[in-house]
Amino acid sequence: EIGKLMVATYSQLEGFPKPSEQPDYYKKLAAVGEFADKPSGALLTAVSPSGTIEGGVVYFGDMQYYGSGGTATQERHTSGFRLLAVSPSARGKGIGKLLTEACINKAREDGNRQIIIHTTMAMQTAWKMYERMGFKRSKDLDFMQGELAVYGFRMLLE
Repeated sequence: EIGKLMVATYSQLEGFPKPSEQPDYYKKLAAVGEFADKPSGALLTAVSPSGTIEGGVVYFGDMQYYGSGGTATQERHTSGFRLLAVSPSARGKGIGKLLTEACINKAREDGNRQIIIHTTMAMQTAWKMYERMGFKRSKDLDFMQGELAVYGFRMLLE
């Protein structure tokens, strides 16, 4: 269910590659639960009182399992999260912020010194939210996913 939400959310982003352009990426989205099988991995979800899944994100307490391009997987004493998605019908309710805060809290509980995330130009709403929450651009974490530029951010937790 969360995989379907992520595929639908990401495929509707203007300027983001479509499933036909990056099929392997969308296969990962559809099977998002497999990320939680990694050591220190967790799939966090936002569920409405009526039981509707309104959002999800994948958290990693150890960056070696993060699975991104670039140098992020070499960071130590660091948590990360990826694939944050909020259902279009639930946008504007603060769910993305709540999921992000849950990841930050989990990183602190894990005793890590910082948390890393990646985003793209197509995800400007999330980008702005991350900056408001205290994440700072970290160009050293940037990488290319095919022809898509992916931008790194970090937040120090100490």
